[in-house]
Amino acid sequence: MDADGHAKGYWYGKDPGQKELAVGVLNALRDYRVSEQAMRKRTRSSMLMGEKDLLALRYLFEAEADGRVMKPKDLGDRLGITSASMTTLIDRLVDSGHIRREPHPTDRRALILRPTPTSDQEVRHTLGAMHRRMLDVASGLDQEQAHVVMDFLRHMSEALDTIDHEPADGYGPS
Repeated sequence: MDADGHAKGYWYGKDPGQKELAVGVLNALRDYRVSEQAMRKRTRSSMLMGEKDLLALRYLFEAEADGRVMKPKDLGDRLGITSASMTTLIDRLVDSGHIRREPHPTDRRALILRPTPTSDQEVRHTLGAMHRRMLDVASGLDQEQAHVVMDFLRHMSEALDTIDHEPADGYGPS
């Protein structure tokens, strides 16, 4: 373990030629993920909501900001949940006052979902200061640094989204 509590060499082998800086970057990324997960847990706890509930609100806020309507099926597809689970989630969010069902503006057989103004205020109150701090950090990057970070994160997403069918040589528990 190093001074920050990171295990050295567990995933990346014990090759002395290993790039210490690259492993440091990956450890910093892990530390960020731990902080983000802890923040999400605190948010869920303070708002008395589950992860899917918060994601549903986020998607509804985004749709409203873009001038789009969101039907229950659209939201269920976005969340990757079944229609039965979607019904339960919607009922829970309606009962808690976070969303409301409304008639579709052009299809009288359909319903749309909208976040309530109260839920918007609650989310802004709960997350506003944290989002401002994050924006301040990102705003401290110059244009070149911002592009490097964005490219790095895109490439990391691609690396995570790739499914390996066989373990790569030299990687894995040692």
